[in-house]
Amino acid sequence: MKKTAELNLPDKENWGSRLGVVLAVAGSAVGLGNFLRFPGTAVNNGGGAFMIPYIISFILLGIPIAWCEWTIGRLGGRYGQNNAPGIMFALWRRAPAKVIGTMTVLIPVLVYVYYVLLEALCLRYAVEFFSGGFADTFQQAAAAGGSDVSSAVTEASSSFAKRSFGMAENGAMFGTEMLWYVLICFACNFVIIYRGITRGIETFCKIAMPLLVLCAIAILIRVLTLDNVVEGRTISSGLGFMWNPDWAKLWEPEVWLRAAGQIFFSLSVGFGLILCYSSYLRSDDDVVLSSLSASSTNEFCEVVLGGLIIVPTAFLFLGPGNTPDSTFALGFFTVPAIMHFMPGGSFFGGMWFGLLFLAAVTSSISMLQPATAFLEDGFGLKRRASVTILSMFTLAGASLVMYFSENLAALDFTDFWCEFMMIVAALGQVIIFGWVIGAERAFAETRRGAELKIPTFMPFVVRYITPTFLIVVLGMWCYFNGPDRLKKMSPSLQGDLAMRSVYEAAISAHFPDADDDALNTHVTKILGEGVSITAAIDLLPAWLRQVDEQATQARVPAERTASVARFVFVAIIILFLLMLGLADMACRGRIGKVIKQAEDVGVGLEEVA
Repeated sequence: MKKTAELNLPDKENWGSRLGVVLAVAGSAVGLGNFLRFPGTAVNNGGGAFMIPYIISFILLGIPIAWCEWTIGRLGGRYGQNNAPGIMFALWRRAPAKVIGTMTVLIPVLVYVYYVLLEALCLRYAVEFFSGGFADTFQQAAAAGGSDVSSAVTEASSSFAKRSFGMAENGAMFGTEMLWYVLICFACNFVIIYRGITRGIETFCKIAMPLLVLCAIAILIRVLTLDNVVEGRTISSGLGFMWNPDWAKLWEPEVWLRAAGQIFFSLSVGFGLILCYSSYLRSDDDVVLSSLSASSTNEFCEVVLGGLIIVPTAFLFLGPGNTPDSTFALGFFTVPAIMHFMPGGSFFGGMWFGLLFLAAVTSSISMLQPATAFLEDGFGLKRRASVTILSMFTLAGASLVMYFSENLAALDFTDFWCEFMMIVAALGQVIIFGWVIGAERAFAETRRGAELKIPTFMPFVVRYITPTFLIVVLGMWCYFNGPDRLKKMSPSLQGDLAMRSVYEAAISAHFPDADDDALNTHVTKILGEGVSITAAIDLLPAWLRQVDEQATQARVPAERTASVARFVFVAIIILFLLMLGLADMACRGRIGKVIKQAEDVGVGLEEVA
């Protein structure tokens, strides 16, 4: 039977080695989520108890979805497709396939436009630590902090991050030194992407991933030898603080949602990254063991390295009450302060943020490849043209995120909607794998070239358990997050809430001896039961009218943030529709022709039977 090699496809790339693809896929997954998001999420959701839903999610979601993506991607590569819309359309000639494929091109691009800013901040922090800039800043803060040195240093770290990101007002970030670091990161990422799969991504990941792990192990060894540096606290008590289970948390549905959500960020499933990378495999390259190897590398970095470095050290130097639940706050407010107190902190701080920068680069380049492949496969563009178009588009997107940087509003809302699309895209891929192709038939393809036997129950898991789990996760996500986020897109509602909070604080101060029930009674009597109090302002008591100006001032930024949230939502919808139109055009045109040519030379689903 004729093979895919007979297709007339110029410059078809393949991975140079199994190690290369494993490190590249692991690199796409190992990022800031491993070293910052996971530790904070674990601590704030039950510590050791969090690992139970995390492991269950890893087994029932992470591994099955990863196998699905690796298999679908490799199969799509036989049709000459390295882009998600083309891969999905080759396997299912229906409109939903184009929708799912469009999501898995759009998601990584949207994530990139804010992720590159965090990457740039990591680079700036590494430079500040190695150059001694932080040492001077923190010493001055400590000298002025009096008896509460740790709070003073943490506040100095927080102020530095907020200034760097221009979080005080929209547009402020363009006036900071960060702009140059962002441009450096853009240049670094696109040079690697321009060099292609083998000479660019694979070569870089073969160097960056081992270096990243070595840096993390060196920092971990230093952390585990920090006993007796703070009186009354030991590193073992810090480890206990992170991993001692709070079993009551297992009864909270949101903990299970956080565990499942962490798996998506941990393994990069649902992004479309694995789908794209695996399409460059040869038809008999192993996907079973390679997938498990990449997943295991990621879990080692996340649980062993990320989980044992930051939180125990934060406990040791700053105490148990200083572990923030925000990834950004943990990474860029708290960690620099920790490094200041650690012996040799300037060196290890530079090494730590250098590690984060490498992890961010291995992730960000993987976010650029799916869109690059779509432009090349869908419209026949050369590498230079596709990289140029993508660089201009992502720079424009990142500029908007930089401009709307007040309180990280644009970053936060973009991340929120990307997470939603990831769950939907993952569900779509599992349905195509388990139901459109057929689980047994699809796993027959998965076993092609496999060096490890897949458990016989996996077709049942992928067909029934994984999609059910995903539907439950999606439902929980919408229930816990959806209503609040939709409300945050209403400027008038958020303005009213901001004003009401100011008046409620003034009422609380006016009745200092009132308990909660009595205070609620006072608030309802004076402000009414509804959110809006605009019509009743003239009827407020004289003593409460004294905060009118403060309430009005609070309304303005709240309305501004809600307007940004609405803008982000509308922009994503428009971009999705435009991308879907391009995907449909490509599938009807060049992609469709290449798929037809592949079928004419003998490529088809019958190969996996």
